[in-house]
Amino acid sequence: MNTAARHGTAAGTEPVVVIEELRVEVGGRAIVDGVTLRVLPGRIIALLGASGSGKTTTGRALLGAYPPGARVTGEVRVADGLIGYVPQHPAAVLNPARRTGALLADIARRGVAHLPRPRRRSAARERVLDALARAQLPADGALLRRYPHQLSGGQQQRVVLAQALLLGARAVVADEPTTGQDPLTKRRVVERLAAVARQGVAVLLLSHDLDVVHALADEVVVLRDGKAVEAGPAEQVLRAPGHPWTRELLAAPPDMRPRAGRADTGTDAVLDVRALTARHGRTPVLHHVALTLRTGESLAVVGRSGSGKTTLARCLSGLHPHHDGELLLDGKPLPRSLRDRDREQLSAVQYVFQDAEAAFGAHRPVLDQISRTAVRLRGVGRVAARAEAREVLSALDLPAARALRVPARLSGGELQRAALARALLARPRVLICDEITSGLDMSARRSLLGLLAELLRSGLVPALVLITHDLDTAALADRVAVLEDGEIVEAGAARDVLTAPRHPFTAELAAAARSMRGRAVD
Repeated sequence: MNTAARHGTAAGTEPVVVIEELRVEVGGRAIVDGVTLRVLPGRIIALLGASGSGKTTTGRALLGAYPPGARVTGEVRVADGLIGYVPQHPAAVLNPARRTGALLADIARRGVAHLPRPRRRSAARERVLDALARAQLPADGALLRRYPHQLSGGQQQRVVLAQALLLGARAVVADEPTTGQDPLTKRRVVERLAAVARQGVAVLLLSHDLDVVHALADEVVVLRDGKAVEAGPAEQVLRAPGHPWTRELLAAPPDMRPRAGRADTGTDAVLDVRALTARHGRTPVLHHVALTLRTGESLAVVGRSGSGKTTLARCLSGLHPHHDGELLLDGKPLPRSLRDRDREQLSAVQYVFQDAEAAFGAHRPVLDQISRTAVRLRGVGRVAARAEAREVLSALDLPAARALRVPARLSGGELQRAALARALLARPRVLICDEITSGLDMSARRSLLGLLAELLRSGLVPALVLITHDLDTAALADRVAVLEDGEIVEAGAARDVLTAPRHPFTAELAAAARSMRGRAVD
């Protein structure tokens, strides 16, 4: 637990944030219903819950930002009215037309306006340097001269933190700050937020990432349908949850490996990758990658952001034809480009994208887009294709009536199931899932992984490739391949690679993941 954040927080300290019986209604429905919490200086409170539980609405209430047409009752009090907000996508709140140094200087100048004019410039500079140090950013000219789009996601996040600290914020709302990040990047985010808390800043953490909550939170509040169903010290709630819903949220996802009594994975290679070298323009991004995927097998590909995981997936699916080497499907050469693959080959390798909403057209019902796969790739008639789509959706626990809606009217979890249904209608030999659980809450993630496990065990999907940053997800697969700088540095049985890694980079990844599971942040 984040014992470091607790040190120095005196008993009886006045809370920075107080929420009393907050109720937020939209269209007559309560999306937050009677939530009460207090956040003390230097403390971190985590809000846990499934999508739609009210986490973000509660967090944004501290900013006075409510959904359009909301009816709000209860009370929200913030010391000095200063709240910092670190969104999931920090680039969205940074002015793209201003350099980083100018963004920070604009805020710093407001804080020194009371000083004599000759002292203002140097005082503003000192404030910027102090905020950079507190946000763990280097105070070098190169970074300050860059525009937001020239910064990494982690750097953008720290710039947003620096802005909040420059404003003198006594509390920060961190909204899903680690979504889609590898263990090493997650650990850095955890260290930054813990450092901010040690400076006496209160932190409200909105997250579905249990590792991050374990590492950071002093207290946990569990929300369901807008209500707080359990609250208490993080150690108590996470280790011995008292409410059935909390226990369901924290339950482990299902194993994808063969069940006892089921035959082992086959010896025949469904997909064989030999000496694959891929480029972006003239820049190599994959170097002599070799993989074999057998019948009934699941393979997790892990690595830090930028290691080449998604490029590998795109090469396998024909979306990135700029590569050398061989791809063999059931022992036969597989053309590099989608354009050169026949209908059977297109059907055989199906890709489920991380951003499910972007993979669907915005204006057509989802059901129509799903059924079109069977029409286009298998020559099924439209009526039969719609019937088959309904059947598959039912098997994936997504009512066909929901799929009659356009994508924007489905939740993230529902869209992922719809994307999976569309891929299944092609009757693939290999299913590639690229970070499909990274934006989902714990319950939706467990449900989706359970579906994948059943599809693999039933034989409906002969082979599965999971592209993931999450080692807990990777541990559910049969085998793991670790990518670093475009090379596979280690591969083997999942339990061997992740529990007894041989390569230093794999060991570093595993250590970063372990460091956030209930351990104090130093």
